[in-house]
Amino acid sequence: MPVKTSGPTAADMQRLEARVQELEQERRHLLAIIEILQEIAGSLHFVDIMQSIARRLGEAFGLDRCSIFLADRDGKTVRLVASYEDPGIRNYVVDLDRYPELRKALQSGRTVFIPDAASDPSLAHVRGALATRRVKSITVVPITWRSSAIGAIFLRTFRDGPSFSETDVNFCQVVASLTAKALRNAHKFERLQSRAGENASFANHRAQDRERVALIGFLRRLLDEFAAKEGPWSEGVLARASAEEIERLVGVTMTVLAQEAAAR
Repeated sequence: MPVKTSGPTAADMQRLEARVQELEQERRHLLAIIEILQEIAGSLHFVDIMQSIARRLGEAFGLDRCSIFLADRDGKTVRLVASYEDPGIRNYVVDLDRYPELRKALQSGRTVFIPDAASDPSLAHVRGALATRRVKSITVVPITWRSSAIGAIFLRTFRDGPSFSETDVNFCQVVASLTAKALRNAHKFERLQSRAGENASFANHRAQDRERVALIGFLRRLLDEFAAKEGPWSEGVLARASAEEIERLVGVTMTVLAQEAAAR
């Protein structure tokens, strides 16, 4: 007699549903990474890059807040350079006393994850504001460059929104790494632009100097030749010269100057 086999149990169905959700989450993360890479590749200006990353993360997780902070070189101040909820905020100096979780991430170089912001003792001073915004969790992922934290990505979820999982935190760490590389490339690009501008300015000044030297030499030879041929100058000589002739001589002079300056 054939052996009867039992169908999938409720536990099997739960595990299958959980696996499907994990795969869907991984798919969303991969799509977000691709979109971020595409937008990063389309710009070499760090302000545009930071705002694009903040917007993508905010949209991907439906966040209450997603901000990117960069530390100043002295390490004493931090600036808000991009914000998902208010894209108009740029280069705003923040008080780290209001953000102990941000300070901790920058000082330690490690991700700070607060699953329940309302009950965390370090956030007691802003508990009322967090309750008003219905904040659930806070995640701060440092942006590191050469083993030093140069900034951080700050993410805040709604209380009635989806939970921030370990996979989500890992994903944000990947984005932080991409952000550091994008900042490095943008820094190199802006430094090259600055050097190109300095070189162009230097070359322009050198050309002007050569033209001045050529002008002095040309006028000196011209006056010597004229004085030897015509004798002392008189106002009558200038009066007899037509305006058209003077303009023609000026044009010829400037052409000779440019040629002599280029040859030096």
